[in-house]
Amino acid sequence: MSRADDPIYLTFKEKDVIGDNFLLPAEWLPEARSVISFFLPFTESVRRSNRGGPESISPEWLHGRIEGQACITDFTKKLKSYFESRGSRVCVPALDARFAVRTTALPEGDPKGVHIASNWSERHIAYASGLGTFCLTRGLITAKGVAGRFGSLIVSEEIEADERPYTGVYDYCSRCGACIRRCPAGAISLEGGKNQIRCKQWMDLMKKRYAPRYGCGKCQIGVPCESGIPAGRR
Repeated sequence: MSRADDPIYLTFKEKDVIGDNFLLPAEWLPEARSVISFFLPFTESVRRSNRGGPESISPEWLHGRIEGQACITDFTKKLKSYFESRGSRVCVPALDARFAVRTTALPEGDPKGVHIASNWSERHIAYASGLGTFCLTRGLITAKGVAGRFGSLIVSEEIEADERPYTGVYDYCSRCGACIRRCPAGAISLEGGKNQIRCKQWMDLMKKRYAPRYGCGKCQIGVPCESGIPAGRR
């Protein structure tokens, strides 16, 4: 939970974070007072099923990613209805017609390849709300790990904000390199983090192979941050 007017949201508009396409909570909902962010981790059985090598993605993981996201959408709609029943105005940016993603080419030689950023990032909202910090894969390490899905909504109701128990963007990442070794696309490096072009190319292959579902998640499984904050980073 975070305050809609938390100054941290202004920093997300900086070009090396998300960019000027990021919309502040009050730009989505003028009456915004609070931002609610939640994380639903994948179960141990789903995570275990995808711990194998890069040659295949488990059916459980694919269902968790696609049908799991559908579940989060339904859950978020129910939260929206709940707050509306209390007389609150509510906006769910991910389900709003204004939601958009911008792709920007980076200078030649930049290890990230391109900068892909939506005007409302669930991971950044979770970071602002005290749920966790980023890692090399651009995922967010929470107390329940990195493997799972996020959701959020903006409400006009005043709700006490949660403390952010960290100060650095990467405080929970040990930079151990396990995700680099796990990535079948060779898209992660210590120097540049995740190369989004290589990752997208791999995901496009997975979409052809496993349609109508697709996914990967190998960088989130079999790593120290899979189901919690790595030892020594808590």
